[in-house]
Amino acid sequence: MPQRLIPRLLSFALTATLALTAPAEARTQPAARHAQPVKVLIISMFGPEAQVWHDHLRFDRKVAIPGLSPDYPAVGCTSDGICQMTTGMGHANAAASVAALIWSRQFDLSRTYFLIAGIAGIDPQQGTVGSAAWARYLVDFGIQWELDAREAPADWQGGYLGINTKSPTEKPPLDYRTEVFQLNEALLQRAITLSKGAELVDSKEAAAFRARYNYAPANQPPAVIQCDTLAGDTWFSGTRLGQRARDFTKIMTDGKGTYCTTQQEDNATYEALKRGAAAGLLDLNRIADLRTASDFDRPPQGMSDVDNLLKYQEQGGFVPAVQNLYRAGYPLVHAIVSDWPHWKDGVPTQ
Repeated sequence: MPQRLIPRLLSFALTATLALTAPAEARTQPAARHAQPVKVLIISMFGPEAQVWHDHLRFDRKVAIPGLSPDYPAVGCTSDGICQMTTGMGHANAAASVAALIWSRQFDLSRTYFLIAGIAGIDPQQGTVGSAAWARYLVDFGIQWELDAREAPADWQGGYLGINTKSPTEKPPLDYRTEVFQLNEALLQRAITLSKGAELVDSKEAAAFRARYNYAPANQPPAVIQCDTLAGDTWFSGTRLGQRARDFTKIMTDGKGTYCTTQQEDNATYEALKRGAAAGLLDLNRIADLRTASDFDRPPQGMSDVDNLLKYQEQGGFVPAVQNLYRAGYPLVHAIVSDWPHWKDGVPTQ
């Protein structure tokens, strides 16, 4: 047996043992008797993403939850069943905060719709700064092997390959169980339909920067689009890494997904929700993922990769991206809450 397989097999055995020995009540215990029902939970990652919702909605009840980020220790709720939490940035904060909320049992999440809504980088071949992208697939870009690209074989395009593969083009075994997730298609289509007519915010700075690209949709105004999102705590910039993001998304989704936005948290958030669903506390078919573009993941012609990274704030997309979280996300939130009898048992047919 190859030595590298031994830790993997031991890990699988330990995981199976823990699952079998976990107390039954930890897997199936219902929400607390007086838990507050939530119709929509908006999940933000840091302050500005949360503030845009507080600017438009009245969250008149605050619920402190032990285990949330010390920077964002409470969940805000409106009188009509909309709640909003802020996890803190990055995989660790997202997973820890969402798990803390679920297992606090202070909310009844059994019929809750979850809107993951945050800003992201964007592939200029799929969208532009300010665009709002609804995801079908969540792919974890951080779960890869890496070589220094200067030491990679000459026929490789870079230094990344899937874990326990032999080449960058091979699909890895899904040993982590968090590498790729697919969201509910019915909810995705309703979200797109409801938000397609949203009037998105733009800025003079964003318009000026996108004009430096000589192709669409990079040089077009922001729009509501559908393409997939890639998570990883390491920010990247540049044409070669951007191409790896495209290729890796295709590999992990068997050619069905299209890389579009890059962010840090969404696979971690989904995994925490998945564990809550496994305990019967929530429904995975009620998760939507919206990422709005604050910057491009690669530069226009004539600009270096390093300047694209270090000067990302000069692209002018931050303010439009934050504002467009509400502009593109609220139509779905409003449809659910205003027509709850038709949404409470699942996504209604169009």
